Amino acid sequence: MVVLKPGQKATPDELIGFARTRIAGFKLPKTVDFIPELPRNPSGKVLKRELRKPFWEGRDRQVN
Repeated sequence: MVVLKPGQKATPDELIGFARTRIAGFKLPKTVDFIPELPRNPSGKVLKRELRKPFWEGRDRQVN
């Protein structure tokens, strides 16, 4: 999940290419999703459960 700064542009291929030069191949992201903002709780922590929710829809258990 990526939140771009105002006025910035990027494509998923550009971001994966950037990461390819800096990290090992097995750590590269397979996909890049752009979202307007990260969901946060009142104290400012990122709600990871909310970020994962779309990927677990339609499954009985939230386990790989």
